[in-house]
Amino acid sequence: MRSDLSRTFWWDVYLVVITVAVAVVILASEPAGLNPRLVATGAIAGILVLHFAAGRRAIERDEARPGLLAAQLALFGLAVALVPNANWLLFGVNPLIFQMVPLRTAVIAVVATNAVLPVSDVFLRPHAVAGDLVIALISSAAGVWLGTWIVRVVQQSQERHRLIEELESSRAEVARLSREAGVTAERTRLAGEIHDTLAQGFTSIITLLQAPEPDVALAVRTARENLAEARSLVAALAPADLTSGSLTSAVRRQAARFTEESGVEAGLRVTGDERALPTAIEVVLLRAAQEALTNVRRHAEAREAAVLLAYTPDSVRLVVRDDGRGFVPGAADGYGLAGMRERAKQVNGNVTVRSDPDTGTTIELEVPA
Repeated sequence: MRSDLSRTFWWDVYLVVITVAVAVVILASEPAGLNPRLVATGAIAGILVLHFAAGRRAIERDEARPGLLAAQLALFGLAVALVPNANWLLFGVNPLIFQMVPLRTAVIAVVATNAVLPVSDVFLRPHAVAGDLVIALISSAAGVWLGTWIVRVVQQSQERHRLIEELESSRAEVARLSREAGVTAERTRLAGEIHDTLAQGFTSIITLLQAPEPDVALAVRTARENLAEARSLVAALAPADLTSGSLTSAVRRQAARFTEESGVEAGLRVTGDERALPTAIEVVLLRAAQEALTNVRRHAEAREAAVLLAYTPDSVRLVVRDDGRGFVPGAADGYGLAGMRERAKQVNGNVTVRSDPDTGTTIELEVPA
């Protein structure tokens, strides 16, 4: 919008300069009488008045005003018929035509306007017809070419402006959708964190306290560990177990806690060369171990469980196996397994679940690392 106003301002300045210059030329034209010069000057001033009264607003709004243009061209024709030097006003009239009417109408108007002088010569100055006709032909061709080129440039500029606005609108929409997707992803992540840590911890505390012989000491220790997890979650840090040791030690503590809470033996076996992993991968593996062991404690009715942490040059594999009653994979998947799979996707990992009543359940998570 600001560029359009600037363009209109400079066009106003240009038209005023051309009009004043031609008015001076007309007033200085000695062959013409004083009255014709004054009328011609008044006609030129009328063109300027009409422009500022209504034409300027039409140009700003890109509105076609053929009636207004016809009045201005009539004043131009009057000035040229009275004083031929008024024809110099074509430098301002030709561009004005292309701003006031559509391209096809403008071409016709430019040719007709340039023909005013030679046509008036036929009746008033027969000796000047030939020379003014040649000038009119050259001026018409130049005016049509220049006006057409300017219109096309303006149209291309407007099209670019429209495309830029659409692009900015699209960027704003993409940014909005990205923010919404980020919010959704963060909610999902927090939901998974809460399910895998706080919810499981509270469940363990309730189970321990509701037992026929409540293990208060273990419940208190579990509550403290849950509090540490909550603080880590609020601070957006790694799980408390990982901040105080390696992944292997964190998984070993989970297995030991499982045995202590459930009475079911759960051994940990580590194969391959243990190495430090990116925090995101360690979090996924640790949460998977927590979820798998929690499911064994709640649902499997197992007599034994085993955890394997296998390091290979290209990946790390976590396997949690139990000899419990099993389930139908897919049919009984709850939030925990769904969250495990979602976490695995975040680090390009893959979760495999095998289960049947005779052999129990095996959950395997493999992550490239």
